[in-house]
Amino acid sequence: MNASDRTPADLLRSALAADPARPLVTFYDDATGERVELSVATFANWVAKTANLLQGELSAAPGDRLALLLPAHWQTAVWLLACSSVGVAVEVGGDPADADLVVAGPETLEAGLACSGERIALSLAPLGRRFPAPPAGYADYAVEVPSQGDRFAPFVPVDPEAPALVVEGTERSGAQLVEQARVDAAKLGLAPGSRLLSGLGYGDWQGLSSGLYAPLAAGGSVVLCRNLDRLAPEGLEKRVESERVTHTAL
Repeated sequence: MNASDRTPADLLRSALAADPARPLVTFYDDATGERVELSVATFANWVAKTANLLQGELSAAPGDRLALLLPAHWQTAVWLLACSSVGVAVEVGGDPADADLVVAGPETLEAGLACSGERIALSLAPLGRRFPAPPAGYADYAVEVPSQGDRFAPFVPVDPEAPALVVEGTERSGAQLVEQARVDAAKLGLAPGSRLLSGLGYGDWQGLSSGLYAPLAAGGSVVLCRNLDRLAPEGLEKRVESERVTHTAL
């Protein structure tokens, strides 16, 4: 990756320029049997569409705060990079009442209603399916995002020193986030082409770093596993082999 990258969105742009066809996020949900593989290009397209939704439809701007009430999931990773693209600070598991926007999943819809701003709901169903009907008080992400543009340009340049992520009470700017992700990648021994299988949640920095930021900073990819406890040990061994995993975070 480029040494000049100072935000997660910068890291994604560099990955797209280097090799758009390589896998970036491979997602498993062992409660549903779902498997989704997203190349750098496909992931970046979802990020661009989501950033356009944020900036254009939801009127989000740099300095706004978004409460992210989602588990470790490929669509959660998309939202993290989309917010970085716009300059919106993400508060993972943050208080919706204090946020300008909220993004919630099926298990956090009630809590998200405390947000007085825009509310987006994700079904987290296989294939990114929409809800049968939009939850009361929410717009359905799966309905809103497909029509958004495939290219994104921020109205205002994103400041790498501005707050980008808050998790477990610790706030990081985009530049601090990238720096820490690079440190973590080095500690894990990640390099271009590395495949890290992560069974960690997104509720703390270790899970976020292993499950997205460190592989991205290293030019590698992540095999993100939700409900990994439902997989038998022999199943995990088979997955490590079939996915050509080089590193694990369990």
